[in-house]
Amino acid sequence: LRAWKAKRPSPSGHEGRYDLRAIVNAIVYQNRTGCQWAYLPNDLPPWSAVYYYFALWRDDGTDAAIHDLLRCQARERAGRAEDP
Repeated sequence: LRAWKAKRPSPSGHEGRYDLRAIVNAIVYQNRTGCQWAYLPNDLPPWSAVYYYFALWRDDGTDAAIHDLLRCQARERAGRAEDP
């Protein structure tokens, strides 16, 4: 995700207010609980910021790339070969 962010600098030079790890944690929380975006807990970044990144990653395929990478890592740890 750091590489993704490095490729997309803000025109204003703003680095972003929220840590990407906190954004990912919020997306995972929403996925696991199924809660509405607006009802994310207050200890996570605001839902609008979380959804902003979620929508960007969904639309540009970053979410699929992360999923594929995690699947490969899980299979390597389990001792399985990758899909052909």
